[in-house]
Amino acid sequence: MEGQIINKVEKSGLIQIDMESWLDDREVVLYDISQNLFQGLVIREKDFRSFIKENDWSVYENKHVGIICSTDAIIPMWAYMLLVVAIESHATSVIVGNKQDVTERLLLQKINRLNGIDYLDAKLVVKGCSGITLSPSIYAELTRVLLPHVKSIMFGEPCSTVPVYKKRTGQRKS
Repeated sequence: MEGQIINKVEKSGLIQIDMESWLDDREVVLYDISQNLFQGLVIREKDFRSFIKENDWSVYENKHVGIICSTDAIIPMWAYMLLVVAIESHATSVIVGNKQDVTERLLLQKINRLNGIDYLDAKLVVKGCSGITLSPSIYAELTRVLLPHVKSIMFGEPCSTVPVYKKRTGQRKS
């Protein structure tokens, strides 16, 4: 057929992994523990426990919550723990860290739940361009988890990839 457009990428059998698509559309919000500091310096346990008990935590319903401290205060570990106890029953997830930390933690959880058999002998392209910026550790963990199962891993876009890994002939499968 003359003039027919052939999608060579589709015919290549490449599987594209777009980690951004693994994130749900729930809002990521931050709780700044600095609002609970006495004179901007310390957490007073009695006041903090009272706040925890009286605050309406339902505002975090179905959201991913990151707990941060925007000031240079020393926060006792039990304060973070109490916040998690208070928020957890409302939020989708509660993670100590900023929005980037929350996003990356959610992706790490997804990566570590992958079933390698689903990618057995696959030729993968890990999407490089997306609307979110991820640390190298996320890409490294994805590579580590899938490496024993795949035939090849490339980085970038299907039309322009950087080879990362190719299973050698005779290399043992997992």
